[in-house]
Amino acid sequence: MSKDAYRIVLLPGDGIGPDVTREAVAVLELAAAHGDFTFSYKELPAGGAAIDAHNDPLPPNVLEECLASDGVVLGAVGGPKWDHLTGAMRPESGLLKLRKALGAFANLRPVFVPDALAEGSPLREDAVRNTDLLVVRELTGGIYFGEPRAREPEGDHEKAYNTMVYTTPEIERVARVAFDWAGKRRRAVTSVDKANVLVVSQLWRDVVQQVHDKDFADIDLQHMYVDNAAMQLVLNPRQFDVIVTGNLFGDILSDAAATLGGSLGLLPSASVGGRTGLFEPVHGSAPDIAGQDIANPIAAILSAGMLLDFLGESRAAEAIRHGVAEALDAGARTADLCRTGHRRVSTSEMSEEIQRNMKAFFKG
Repeated sequence: MSKDAYRIVLLPGDGIGPDVTREAVAVLELAAAHGDFTFSYKELPAGGAAIDAHNDPLPPNVLEECLASDGVVLGAVGGPKWDHLTGAMRPESGLLKLRKALGAFANLRPVFVPDALAEGSPLREDAVRNTDLLVVRELTGGIYFGEPRAREPEGDHEKAYNTMVYTTPEIERVARVAFDWAGKRRRAVTSVDKANVLVVSQLWRDVVQQVHDKDFADIDLQHMYVDNAAMQLVLNPRQFDVIVTGNLFGDILSDAAATLGGSLGLLPSASVGGRTGLFEPVHGSAPDIAGQDIANPIAAILSAGMLLDFLGESRAAEAIRHGVAEALDAGARTADLCRTGHRRVSTSEMSEEIQRNMKAFFKG
C-alpha cells in the first residue's frame, strides 16, 4: 500500500525563524521514518526576508504554493530592520494575508506546564503545575475587522470608533472547533464573553449554547465573563480544558496564558479552518540571538506536532509531545529556561534529545 505523501511549505522567515524551523523539519522527518507517510518540502521567503528579496512580505507565488500545500510551517517574521515600514509592507501584514487566504478562522494555542517546568513560572508552582489547556480564538471576525471604523474630526476634538461584529455562522464554526478538540481532551469547554455588557456577546453565548445542546451535549460547557476568566487564569489555570472566545478576548487571554510556563519558547500554535493549516511558534523573531544555536526550538517542534495532528497522524504527534516531555524531565534546558541544577543545551542539542526520546517511543 502506498504511503501518504504530504506537501509542506516552509516559511522560515526572519531572525531565529530558520533556526527553529530546521529542528521542526528534523522531527517531522523522524516521525515520517517511523510512520506510513512521507513529506516533501518547498522552502520560500516570507516576512522581512521576502521584503528584502521581492519587496513584498508575501509574494503571490508564495501564497499560491501555500494554498496548494497540505500544511504551512512558519518560523517567525519581523524585526527592528523593518520597523520603519507601514501598512501592507510590514512583515506581519503578510502573515495576516496568509491566514485570510487559507480561511484560517480558528487559532489554537495549547499551554502546558508539566511538573518539570512549574518552578519557572511567574506564578506559584502549586498553582500552575500540570496545567494543560487549549485556547481556541476566533481569528477573522470581531472588533479587529468589524465595520464601520474610523477617526473623525469633531471641531477641536476627534472621535474614533471600531465595531465589534459577529454573525451566527462565524460563532457556530469556531464553537464546533472547540467542542471537537474538547472531545479529544478532557471533554470540557469554557466559553468566554462579556454578555452582561455587550449585545454581541449575548449572541455569542446563545449560539455557543445552541451548538452545544444540538450536537455536543456530552461535552461539559460553562460560560464565563472575560474579566473573571483573566482572573481565573492566574488563580487556578488547571480548571480549564478548552477555552473558546472571540478575537479580541482571545488575543488577550492567549497571551496571558502564554506566560504560565515561563517562556514563549515553549508554546506552539495552529491557525485552521480551511483545507490547509498554518503552524507556527508563538514567539517572535528574536534577531539578537539568531544563528547562535541558543534559541528554544520546543515551540516550533510542538507546532510540527500540531501539524501531524491536523494531518491525522496522531501517533506521530504523540511521539513528539512525549519526546519534549522526556527531555524536560531529564533536565535539558535552553538558555531561556535554564536555572541552577539544569543541564544547559543548545538549540540543536535540545532537538537531538527530543529525537532520541521519540525513537524510544516508537520502539516501545
